Amino acid sequence: MAGVARQEMTDRMTENEDMAPGDGAPETNDRPTHSGFVALIGPTNAGKSTLVNRLVGAKVSIVSHKVQTTRAIVRGIAIHDNAQIVFMDTPGIFKPRRRLDRAMVTSAWGGAKDADLIMLLIDSERGLRGDAEAILEGLNEVHQPKILVLNKIDRVKREDLLALAAAANEKIKFDQTFMISAENGSGCDDVMNYLAATLPEGPWYYPEDQISDLPMRQLAAEITREKLFLRLHQELPYSSHVETEKWEERKDGSVRIEQVIYVERESQKKIALGKAGETIKAISTASRKELSEILEQPVHLFLFVKVRENWGDDPERFREMGLEFPR
Repeated sequence: MAGVARQEMTDRMTENEDMAPGDGAPETNDRPTHSGFVALIGPTNAGKSTLVNRLVGAKVSIVSHKVQTTRAIVRGIAIHDNAQIVFMDTPGIFKPRRRLDRAMVTSAWGGAKDADLIMLLIDSERGLRGDAEAILEGLNEVHQPKILVLNKIDRVKREDLLALAAAANEKIKFDQTFMISAENGSGCDDVMNYLAATLPEGPWYYPEDQISDLPMRQLAAEITREKLFLRLHQELPYSSHVETEKWEERKDGSVRIEQVIYVERESQKKIALGKAGETIKAISTASRKELSEILEQPVHLFLFVKVRENWGDDPERFREMGLEFPR
C-alpha cells in the first residue's frame, strides 16, 4: 500500500466534491481497472529518469549526464491496457556527504517503502559495483514485491547480462528480471505488460490525460535547472537551485515566467551569468524553447541570478524542492 502517496491523492479527492476515487478510470470499459505506485530506485545515473520518461511517453523528469540530477520524487503517470501505473522517480541512492545528499537519499528510500512495487534499476555496464551493492543490502529491509531491471543492455554482452542477473538474484529474490534499454525502448513493453497485470485491482488515482502530479511552476523550474546542468557541467550545478517566482497568463495567450537561480557565492553568480551574459542567455533560450513546446503557448522567460549563502542549509529551500530538512 503506497501510504503517503495514496493518502495525498485521497485527500485531494475529498477536497474536491466533484471528484471521487475512480473518476479517472475509463467509463466505457467493463473490465476491472488496476492501479498502483511503482518506485524506481537505483544508483545515480542508472537511467531512472530516462526510463520514466520513456514509459510515460512524455518528459516528466529532467535528464542530464550529471549524477544526482533528480533531487526529489517525481511521479509520472502512465496508462497501459486497463492499468494506471504511477512511477515514482526517486533520487539516486549513494553515500551522502552533505545535508542535501542526506535528504535526497532519505527521500529515495521513503519512496521505496511507500510503493506497491519496487523496481530496482541497474546500469548493466557498471554492474553491482559501488552503490548498487549497498542498495541490494538495503532492500533486505523492504518487504514490497521487487523486480530487477537491467538497463543499457545494448552495451553489454548477453553472457555478462545473464551473469549479472544471476548475481543480483542471489542477493535478493526478485519476482521478475527484465533486460531493457531506456534509451531506445527495447524491452520496455515487457515491463509495462508485467506491471499492468501485477498491480492491484482498483480505481485510477488520476484523470486519464494527466501524466504527472508535479505542479507546472515546479516543472518549469526543473526544466531550467536541467539546462543549467547541461550548460555548466562541473562548474556550478550542485551549488545551484532554481525557483519559479512569478507566473502570469497574459491576454494574448502567452505566459510570462520569472525564475531565480540561487547560488552560494558571488563567484558562482559570475559563472552563471557568463561573459556579457552569454551563459544565462543560452540557458534561458533553451529553457524557453522547451517550455513553449510543453505548454503549447508562447513563453516569455526571465531569469535572475541571486547569491544566497548556504542555501543548502535553509529549510525553506528544502520544502521548495519537496524534501524533508534533515536535522
